[in-house]
Amino acid sequence: MPRTGLLAAASAYLMWGLFPLYFHHLASVQAVEVVLHRSAWSLVFVGLLLAWQRRWAWLGPVLAQPRTVGVFAVSALLLSSNWALYVWAVQHGQVLESSLGYFINPLFNVLLGVLVLGERPRPVQWAAIGLAALGVLWLGWVAGRPPWIALALAASFGLYGLLKKLAPLGALEGLALETGLLAPLAFGGLAWALLQGGDSAHASAGTWGWLLLAGPFTAVPLLLFAYGAQRIPLGTLGLLQYLGPSVQFALGVWVLHEPLQPDRLLGFALIWTALLIYSGETVWRLRRPAAA
Repeated sequence: MPRTGLLAAASAYLMWGLFPLYFHHLASVQAVEVVLHRSAWSLVFVGLLLAWQRRWAWLGPVLAQPRTVGVFAVSALLLSSNWALYVWAVQHGQVLESSLGYFINPLFNVLLGVLVLGERPRPVQWAAIGLAALGVLWLGWVAGRPPWIALALAASFGLYGLLKKLAPLGALEGLALETGLLAPLAFGGLAWALLQGGDSAHASAGTWGWLLLAGPFTAVPLLLFAYGAQRIPLGTLGLLQYLGPSVQFALGVWVLHEPLQPDRLLGFALIWTALLIYSGETVWRLRRPAAA
């Protein structure tokens, strides 16, 4: 397993874990408009990177392959729907439930890895997965209702991760194609919102600054994620994602002061224990070749 891929994926998840702090500054802008800004300025950001590196030769051949364009169109829709739901959840005081969604997602990734890619976790990894599943079931039972936000976030990002694992393009090119396919909707939606007097039309200069930063803030972790997704097993990629929701959980409780029932702590403790077991076994496996 390439260590660069492992480090890139872990960095992406840690950045995503800090996103509630960013979206907290955009509470005055509706979730749909925030997503439109993320899509538009991400395209501008990756476009500038491609122009700087003069990496446009891939675009013509890819556009001549309808199947590839279709795959990236699906991944773009999955990504934008995940963005919209996540921003809405954070703005409506559901940071803890959104973190639950990203706790569930690794289990969904492991299932996809086994069923679609033929990956076979080792016995210690199976034990960690089972312990994490028990923690997720406990959290759902304590909540007393199906965690629809969490389930939708897990499913949309899990399928997006699978498509990125199978993507024939590099991280930068893939994100450029995804945001390019969303460009008519993103820029058209922003123009309509401005003309109709939406939240962006009345935003302060400071809020506009945060909206413009959506480009690099969105693109950098996605590029790191895509780089890592193509270089490490999907199961490992999924369980690394526990880093992000763990940070979100801490922010939701201690910074944003969302209420937390004591019973839910048991579920999170089971998941964190599973993460320690899985990551410890992975580090041990990585160290063995180096020691030899």
